[in-house]
Amino acid sequence: MSLRAGERVVVHESQAVGGRVQMTPAQLLVLGYSGIILLGTLLLMLPQSTVNGRGLSLMEALFTATSSVCVTGLNVVNVGAHLSFFGQVVLMMLIQVGALGLMTMSTLFALIMGRPITFRDRLFIKEDLNYGYVAGIVRLVRHVLGMTALIETVGAGLLMAVFYPRYGLGKGLFFSVFHSISAFANAGFDLMGNSLMDYAAHPLAVFAISGLVIAGGLGFAVLIDIIQIRRYSKMPLHSKLVIRVSSELILLGMLTIMALEWTNPKTLGQFGIGGKLLASFFTSVSPRTAGFNVVDTASLLPGTLLIVMILMFIGASPGSTGGGVKTTTFAVLVRGVYSVIKGKHDVEIGQRRLPQWDFGRAVAIISLAGAVVLTVTTLLLITQPDLGFVEVLFETVSAFGTVGLSMGITAELNGIGRFLVILTMFVGRVGPMTVAIALGKRHLAAGNVRYSEEKISLG
Repeated sequence: MSLRAGERVVVHESQAVGGRVQMTPAQLLVLGYSGIILLGTLLLMLPQSTVNGRGLSLMEALFTATSSVCVTGLNVVNVGAHLSFFGQVVLMMLIQVGALGLMTMSTLFALIMGRPITFRDRLFIKEDLNYGYVAGIVRLVRHVLGMTALIETVGAGLLMAVFYPRYGLGKGLFFSVFHSISAFANAGFDLMGNSLMDYAAHPLAVFAISGLVIAGGLGFAVLIDIIQIRRYSKMPLHSKLVIRVSSELILLGMLTIMALEWTNPKTLGQFGIGGKLLASFFTSVSPRTAGFNVVDTASLLPGTLLIVMILMFIGASPGSTGGGVKTTTFAVLVRGVYSVIKGKHDVEIGQRRLPQWDFGRAVAIISLAGAVVLTVTTLLLITQPDLGFVEVLFETVSAFGTVGLSMGITAELNGIGRFLVILTMFVGRVGPMTVAIALGKRHLAAGNVRYSEEKISLG
């Protein structure tokens, strides 16, 4: 085939090869997570999954399975009271798969079976873990599996000291393992029925759960750097940025929540100074996509709710078990705006210049995320006329950030409302950019084709 001047070849990422369609990594992830959710839904509908022997209804099972695989924690049923031991184990397994990622679990089975990991497999893993490189991806998966096992085991050991005195050996051990997995996964599911409100002034419970949440939210690549490099000054820019932004958000969130809620008798006002410090710290950590709470979320003041929603929207870090637009995305956007204000052409962080593509991607991610939140909030307000604006907006941001905090309206949603929240949790877990790429068609043009430039007025 010959090409005339000016013609170009357009290649689809999803092509038919040998009579079968080759899906892109984004499309595979969307279908893969959908399949896991469907399997979880069917398992939770089984009679042995509930205490009453009837199984969850289709909508209850679908909502619970989506919330667990998307490591969100929003509930339409009390999982501690309604699910049997079998149902709780299913829930715990779904949370673990959602935390590690579909492709990580697939790689684990491939390694056990001795199957080679192809280059295409590595592309899928890279997309699922939100990792920047294909090289070393299998080694990263091994580190991820090892670190997850170690951290969750240590977490369960610490929580055993919390739950054993109250529940005994057998139940205490299961509670410890379940909540360790749920915390590290940033899922926020609990078996007590009121989250961690009974342990608000319990230092070990607060710090153990907080430590698991923070570790899960930093991202596996950052955890590897912390273990292997140790010195902050020697770490790559990505790890430095994640640690710095995460620390600043936790500290600023804690100080703001403490200042606003100090005298609120329904939240921090009921505790002494030590309890206030613990509760404000935990309330700052938890919105980073964890979903546990030690105070009644619905009793927080309007200003505090706004701070919590901002923290939920930002979320955790890339390659972590958490959701949100991610800390690095937020940091790149802030630095990019600062560069524009200063009249600089480059986005600079830590004496390094970032590619312009990173700033454009950050703007796209936050714009898509904002569009999702506004659209779902609008639809929920239309279909749930009895619910208030703040409650609906909070629920939507929590679902998108895969957080799980709620002002108590989740169980009140009708079928349409629950389905909208299910879609929001799914988009939040997979990522708005990944979903957009999976649903759209991306074209790769052969050769560098650039159109002539023309300016327009902005602002």
